[in-house]
Amino acid sequence: MKYLMILLLALFANTSTSAPYKTGDTPLDALGKSSLGEEVRISDYYGKVVIVSFWATWCGPCMKELPVLGGIQKSATTEQLQVISINYREDRRQFRKIAKALSNTDMVLISDAQGKIGKKFGVEGIPHMVIIGRDGKVADVHIGYSEAMLPALVDQINEIARRPAAEPTES
Repeated sequence: MKYLMILLLALFANTSTSAPYKTGDTPLDALGKSSLGEEVRISDYYGKVVIVSFWATWCGPCMKELPVLGGIQKSATTEQLQVISINYREDRRQFRKIAKALSNTDMVLISDAQGKIGKKFGVEGIPHMVIIGRDGKVADVHIGYSEAMLPALVDQINEIARRPAAEPTES
């Protein structure tokens, strides 16, 4: 009986978490509401590079990444790129403080206090970044990276931004 319970728990654990996206996958479209109360959909940014980054204030590398992503957003402009920063599993009060501090950036900020969006993206640890190409497909996924990796990530984002967008298909 003990082994049956362990097996059932293992099966439940495996089905309760989505696997991280892989290169070429089409990501979840609807992400919820931004700090400004607007619905956020990845498809609204078709033709741009979209960076979806999960973070929390207690995560040192995440807090070093946020200003870098804000700088990328400012230099690239929203015509070419959109950073969507998702505060993962922190209460709304903490999120509002950070959202206020980051209000001078053009990043889209979303609270995922319950972890529902993160679960759909397969987030089990942070930082967790999904880079979506101009064609709307996942270009790359980075999980648990350090501050030292940020320059290489910036180079990769720039390289992905140089790729042509595919023409939208008729549905």
